[in-house]
Amino acid sequence: MNILAELFLTFAKIGCFTFGGGYAMIALIENNCVERKHWVTHDEIMNVTVIAQSTPGPIAINCATYVGYRKAGFFGSLVATVGMVLPSFLIILLVSRLLDNFLEITWIANAFRGIKIAVGILILDAAVTMTGKLQKKLLPIALMLLSLAVMLLADFLSLRISSIAIMLAAALASLVLAIMRKGGEKK
Repeated sequence: MNILAELFLTFAKIGCFTFGGGYAMIALIENNCVERKHWVTHDEIMNVTVIAQSTPGPIAINCATYVGYRKAGFFGSLVATVGMVLPSFLIILLVSRLLDNFLEITWIANAFRGIKIAVGILILDAAVTMTGKLQKKLLPIALMLLSLAVMLLADFLSLRISSIAIMLAAALASLVLAIMRKGGEKK
C-alpha cells in the first residue's frame, strides 16, 4: 500500500476511535506505529511524547506529525496530521449540526460517563507502559517519583504549583547532576 495512504488510514483510525485527547491516544499510537508497523522505535515515541508536551499543540497531533515526517517527509507529516484531525473534526461538525442538546439525551450522557472511565484507563495504561520501558537508572526514577509526589502534595493541599515549574526543576536537577558527573569523571 502507498505509504501516504497507510499513514492517513492509520492515524484516521486512531483519531476516529479514541476519546480523551492525546494522552489516551499515546497507547494506540505506540501500538500501531511501534509494535505493528515498526515505523519508529519505542524510544523515539517516548522522546517525541516528552517534546510534544513542551511544544504548542496537542500531543497526539505532534506525535502523528513526527511519525509521518519520519516515514515520508513533509507530505507524510501533512497526511498523518490530517488523518489524526479529520475524524474528530467531522464528528464534532456532525454533532453540532444535527443535535442542539446532544448531552441532554440520557443514553448519550450515560455513554460519556462510561467513556470517561475508559479514557482514564487508557491514560493509566500509557503511563504504566512508558514507565515500564524506561531505563532502570536511579536518577530518572527518583526524579519521576519526586515530581509525582510534589504534584500529589500540591493537589491535596490545593497549592498552585505549575506543572511546568516541576518539569523545569526536574530538568535543572538532571542537568546539574550530569555536569557534576562529567566534572567527577575528568578528575
